Amino acid sequence: MTYRVGIDIGGTFTDFALLKGDEVVLHKNLSTPEDRSLGVMEGLGKLAEKEGLPLPEFLSRCEAIVHGTTVADNTLIEMNGALTGLITTEGFRDEIEYRRGYKEDIWDVRLEAPQQITPRRRRLTVPERVLHDGSVHKELDEAALREACRKLRLQNVEAVAISFLFSFVNPEHERRAKEIVRQEIQNAYVSASHEVLPRAPEYDRTSTTVVNAYVGPRVTGYLERLVQRLGEGGYRNQLMVMQASGGVMTKDYIDGAPIRVLASGPAGGVVGSAHAGRAKGCPDLLCVDMGGTSYDMALVLNGEAPAEAGWNMHHRYLVGVPMVKVETLGAGGGSICHVNKGALEVGPRSAGSEPGPICYGRGGTEPTVTDALVMLGILSTEEGFAGGSFRLTRDGVEEAFRKIAQELGHEDAERAAFDCWRVVNAHMSQGVRRTTAGKGIDPKDLVMLAYGGNGPAFAAIQAEDLGITRVLVPKASPTFSALGTLVANPTIDEERSYIASASALDVERIRTLWSELSDRAAHFFTAAHFNAQDIRADYRLNMRYPGQNFSLSFDFAADTPLGDLSFVGEDFAARAIELFNARHMAEYGHIREHEVPEVSGVRLAAHVETPSPAAGGGFSPSGAIPKPDRHRRANLGQGFADIPIYRGSDLAPGTEIPSPAIVEETFTTIVVYPGWTAQVDAAGDYQLVRTS
Repeated sequence: MTYRVGIDIGGTFTDFALLKGDEVVLHKNLSTPEDRSLGVMEGLGKLAEKEGLPLPEFLSRCEAIVHGTTVADNTLIEMNGALTGLITTEGFRDEIEYRRGYKEDIWDVRLEAPQQITPRRRRLTVPERVLHDGSVHKELDEAALREACRKLRLQNVEAVAISFLFSFVNPEHERRAKEIVRQEIQNAYVSASHEVLPRAPEYDRTSTTVVNAYVGPRVTGYLERLVQRLGEGGYRNQLMVMQASGGVMTKDYIDGAPIRVLASGPAGGVVGSAHAGRAKGCPDLLCVDMGGTSYDMALVLNGEAPAEAGWNMHHRYLVGVPMVKVETLGAGGGSICHVNKGALEVGPRSAGSEPGPICYGRGGTEPTVTDALVMLGILSTEEGFAGGSFRLTRDGVEEAFRKIAQELGHEDAERAAFDCWRVVNAHMSQGVRRTTAGKGIDPKDLVMLAYGGNGPAFAAIQAEDLGITRVLVPKASPTFSALGTLVANPTIDEERSYIASASALDVERIRTLWSELSDRAAHFFTAAHFNAQDIRADYRLNMRYPGQNFSLSFDFAADTPLGDLSFVGEDFAARAIELFNARHMAEYGHIREHEVPEVSGVRLAAHVETPSPAAGGGFSPSGAIPKPDRHRRANLGQGFADIPIYRGSDLAPGTEIPSPAIVEETFTTIVVYPGWTAQVDAAGDYQLVRTS
């Protein structure tokens, strides 16, 4: 028996999905913030125990270990990355701070600018200049560069970002600068813009390069520790890492630009959602993931989770690499309930896994959403939590909510817990409305797919608020992002800049750029021991109308053999205009018929198909009437009542559960709110259907 393991590290739990044949085994482990690789190895040890194997033998049988990580996200959230300096072209010292004049809320005069990753004292310039055509106008002043390195060295910088003007056309100066920085500042992590984001515009490239330098040492250091521990434990294959683009790739590839793993954990869940939605005949999905720390929202349309490059503002920094679009709120099970100036608020602060919610019994003192669910009877204190890893307790929970109640002007702890439930639910529903409205989409037209440890506890009531009548809850929902990493294919998604009017294209230049990208992809895929004939490629163009700031990306040739550029012919320009106009019409509802668009770059997304978990669908009622395992006093939004509790392991496909009810799965709790019915489909997954 061989295995494939998917891993996703969250703020509270580290999730595991073990694929052996067609069977999926799930496991959750508390995250270890001091060194997250320790939690990974501990969880792998637990999976080995379940298989009756010593860890070395289990790891030796693993064909692939695929890992999604929030190390880069947490570094930006906590602002504890490397001490970073920036070296740029003379005259462009403050470009990174101008942010193109962009402000998240133009009406808030008190909104502070983001905390500077590279404050002005660590932003230095050197004389050099490359022109837009790649010609050298001014040679690199190496003496000035060495002096800049000396100044950064005196400030004890740990990482250096290098971003010179038009280096994406001619990277000669940046390559030389990288060599000198490594000589002058030994052991510093160096991030060069032509390697991280080799395209225009200038601010996008500089911002992405700076963020890459800031998170790079943390990401690469963590991955190196994990690879070392896996090797010592008996794993013999390459570690595959989830990328924000929705694909996975080797650690060696990620080392070149660690920024690619930013938001990779949530991306795994969206990729898994698209896979499940296609299998169940639901191509248009609202994906919601409520874990221990955050609430993530994403859209899947026409069965795809597209990765978009460009204006990806993540934690108030522009990140220009392709990313699956995921919106995040600080609303998870560990989000802390508190009173601020007489108003009840939930989040964004989280109790995390250390100490965690009060009900974990690990020293937490501030009430959280999970504590509110315990107070409302939605979560059980009767049996093991998270697969039996520990048991929840009410000790201290009621007292904490009584304090909240007193601050709100009453004495009822249960009412305070219910108010927390209402506030966090409203916060999440409003976040969904903002996300869908920005795309011009009515939530009523979507099917909700809920996952994460807490997602199914809120899914139906949120769907009701949004007018959605059907909710899918995969049986693997509590570790769905980990399962999604096993669905994702090894993928390389990169682009190169080339700006020209579609009426004056240098077709050979485009062919050369695509050929260079193809060779680079082939190098990394073959190094990872994939067969060259198995690599498929989507060749894409980035285009825009003259005067537009942002480009649209579209497939020019999809699912072709890597390196086969036979589609680049005499009709290339006419075909490009036709495809771009069609894409523009689909995105914006209009085209400029009398304007000739321009190409702004070429893009290649290459991938290899790998085995993924099977997903089925279809519901055929069996007529069987399930019996509840027990009853519990709980409040499902209409006051406390005696609510039937069902064990998920007792429910066979074809089963229907009337409301109100609570279904307890191993790692999650599914709430069937009044007016809803839960159904178990042929694959053992749940669907919640609005009945009134």
